[in-house]
Amino acid sequence: MQGPAGVLEGILKLPASAIRAAALLCHPHPLYQGSMHSPVIFRAARALHRRSYATLRFNFRGVGRSAGSYDGGRGEKQDVLAALETLIRKVPNVPVTLLGYSFGSRVGFEAAGDVRVSRLIGIGVPLALGPIDFLMGIGKPLLLIQGEQDPFAPLPDVQRLIRTLGSSSRLILIPGADHYFNGKLDQLEESLATALMEAPFSGTPA
Repeated sequence: MQGPAGVLEGILKLPASAIRAAALLCHPHPLYQGSMHSPVIFRAARALHRRSYATLRFNFRGVGRSAGSYDGGRGEKQDVLAALETLIRKVPNVPVTLLGYSFGSRVGFEAAGDVRVSRLIGIGVPLALGPIDFLMGIGKPLLLIQGEQDPFAPLPDVQRLIRTLGSSSRLILIPGADHYFNGKLDQLEESLATALMEAPFSGTPA
């Protein structure tokens, strides 16, 4: 697909059954081996696919076969919007969820004001690296999946965010998990797969 810095590498996967919804997945930090093949992103895509979501994983600029170079999150936000355009063109007329892991959640959420994005999923959102108060103005359902021992997201900060966002947000805490969900990937996948069966992530209105 075409991005603002050139071609973006991506993988679009359609479910075998009727498409219930679509999801765009944004990977962790490009400078720390983050890519669309990161284990958390792969497992999240698999959970989504199991629930009849079409999924698009892609590499930010400068990662894998994607053109360009790292741009500190600025250009990467534009990459998200370009990938969103591709997903909506390929899979029209279904609800769209934006899922981001770590760096991908911050950059993805910054692009989530797009009216075509109906729901957000954040995994390992790095709250310690800066506030994401702008979510208050987006007003879209948000699911957070966080590790209990994630040093980039202290539990009090996560709980404060959930309280601030109110009933439109939900937290799933993975006991004993770190930022990378080492040894907890199965639990992460199953937790997400279960949450996707419940409104507002089931593909039907809440």
